[in-house]
Amino acid sequence: MKQVPVEKRRTIVLVGHNGSGKSHLLSSMLSLAGLLDKPGAKAVDYDPIEQEKGSSVTSHVAVFPWKEGKIAAIDTPGFGDFMSEVISAMFVSENVLMVVNATAGVEIQTERYWKMAEEMKKPIMVFVNQMDKERADFQKVLDDLKDRFERKIIPVLVPIGKEADFKGVVDVFSGKAYIYEGGKASEGEVPSDVAGFVEELKTSSIEDIVELDEELMEKYLEGEDIDPASIFQALRKGYAAGEVVPVLVGSAEKMVGIDLLLDRVLEIGISPAEAAPYKAVLESGDEVELKAVEDEPFAGLIFKAEVNKFVGKVSYIKIISGKLKSGDSFVNMRKENTEKVGHVYIPVLGKQEEVEEVGAGDIAVLLKLSESSVGDTLVHKDRKLKIVLPSYPEPMYSRSVNPKSKQDIDKISNGLARLSDSDPAFQWEYDPETQETVISGLGATHLEVMVERLKSIFGVEVDLGKPKVAYRETIRKQAVAEHKHKKQTGGHGQYGHVKIRLEPLPRGAGYEFVDQIVGGVIPKNFIPSVDKGIREAMKKGVLAGYPVVDVRVVLFDGSYHEVDSSDISFQIAAIQAFKKGMEAASPVILEPIMEVEVFVPDENAGDVTGEISGRRGRPLGMEPAGKGTTKIKAEVPLAEMLDFQNRLSSITSGRGYFTMRFLKYQEVPPNIQEKIIEERKREMQQQ
Repeated sequence: MKQVPVEKRRTIVLVGHNGSGKSHLLSSMLSLAGLLDKPGAKAVDYDPIEQEKGSSVTSHVAVFPWKEGKIAAIDTPGFGDFMSEVISAMFVSENVLMVVNATAGVEIQTERYWKMAEEMKKPIMVFVNQMDKERADFQKVLDDLKDRFERKIIPVLVPIGKEADFKGVVDVFSGKAYIYEGGKASEGEVPSDVAGFVEELKTSSIEDIVELDEELMEKYLEGEDIDPASIFQALRKGYAAGEVVPVLVGSAEKMVGIDLLLDRVLEIGISPAEAAPYKAVLESGDEVELKAVEDEPFAGLIFKAEVNKFVGKVSYIKIISGKLKSGDSFVNMRKENTEKVGHVYIPVLGKQEEVEEVGAGDIAVLLKLSESSVGDTLVHKDRKLKIVLPSYPEPMYSRSVNPKSKQDIDKISNGLARLSDSDPAFQWEYDPETQETVISGLGATHLEVMVERLKSIFGVEVDLGKPKVAYRETIRKQAVAEHKHKKQTGGHGQYGHVKIRLEPLPRGAGYEFVDQIVGGVIPKNFIPSVDKGIREAMKKGVLAGYPVVDVRVVLFDGSYHEVDSSDISFQIAAIQAFKKGMEAASPVILEPIMEVEVFVPDENAGDVTGEISGRRGRPLGMEPAGKGTTKIKAEVPLAEMLDFQNRLSSITSGRGYFTMRFLKYQEVPPNIQEKIIEERKREMQQQ
């Protein structure tokens, strides 16, 4: 593929609610660019998992030429479970194309992605897709956009007809009509039934655009004619500044308006050179800004990674600055290791085209990097820095995983580790407390897909179960205890005698050991043995066998035997003394409390607040979070949040979402504590 100057390069991310037709849109773009054998065929979602689910579960990247430029388009999943894919793709794109279903209008994921684009300060254009479907309503979508969002909404293309009668589009500013047949356009007259609508939109759009330019505003108020080129330049300037949102329309399936969309991506969209610079941090800690300049040292970011069972790891790199070519070396700043580039490719939907060189603003593919994951910064050795990454959502949905075959126990760790490298919102860990491997993600679908990949790529089948909550135990009052361990078995015996005092510590303080032995009643060399024994005893509390926290243990007396005392004797004495002391110190179970933020439509705020209260949560207040959205803050026990997502979706018709993070441990109410103890007893009996 021919290289073009930085000014002629465009990267655009396709985002939108599931079912808006993003994947079909990208396929149509490739068809027009001559990269598909069958025009109009759907080339995205070629993964077997995606074919089964009928929608994208990962982002897809395609680079293709268009007229005098080159476009890199990234299709993203519409499910909220795959938010991390959208965040990464949006972060490395200079332009955001919000794809909206003409029949459904603005949906929940549209709102979430729009807010994300605003936070990242990315310019947005909208493509109203599926105008050929039943109940398609362009005017309703326009009204919806204007009602939901603060930016000026500027229609650039409007439809000719709708539903089965949809056949073309009109360019609002040029006044030209384009009628399509078989995906090909022919220029014609503007139909009389839409001429008035077009003129009305043109007038209102020009009024919105001239407000962005004092000189144009002055001319407009004085009744002077403003040439189309000046209007278009002001539109482009307003788009780049994030003040206006151009709206286009068409049908990806019928290939109507797609060519004009690509034209506007080149004409209105911004190049890497025009985009805001990336922030980075040098090894010294100083912050710098990276611009898309090719004569600077190389810097790139891995924004997507795939695990392919045939070729291994496939890494997608956004070239932030400089150039990269075959034979070059770079440093991975996370691992601080140097790697040499064998071949450089550009991606075209699952295929790779080898090229000699890529430059600032380009997207490249590198194969078989030894150690790499999404978010890694790759740099030239002469300029070491790390790119400041966007925030990714915390995994809030967890399940335990158990391999169906014992032979797969070793495989599962390797597979999960490699999968977590490809997704910042997917995490896994082995919990020695519960003896479970737990995977965490953004929802049930997210984890289902990861389990499917574990099976298809690594050949590991697992059963999913409900994870156990990591409870803790502690004490509420002081207690004194002692234990004398004395055993005679012939020859040297065992003797250890300790007296300890247990004291509660503030929540989160952990464990403290205090040595108050005087007069050598316990020799100094055995004091660490007592501490070691207590630490061992704290691994399992006396109520339900959960780890003990927030306890101070004071060793104040004891005795020893010159011959029979030993390290193990004092460890055993300490363990038994701690158990006695804890039983007398009013033990209690602690549970993890999460700091939760729930985003819901205004009309559902009351019901959701009630749901939180019913889950032993403590609502802390509500505040506006954008048009029509309320943010509810609360503290809720983790045990009550494990199935919250499904209930939230039910209450809000899928429009609500939440984030949470660990806040603190606090005492479990007595009635809940009894249930936990009983459940724990049943688990122990089954083991």
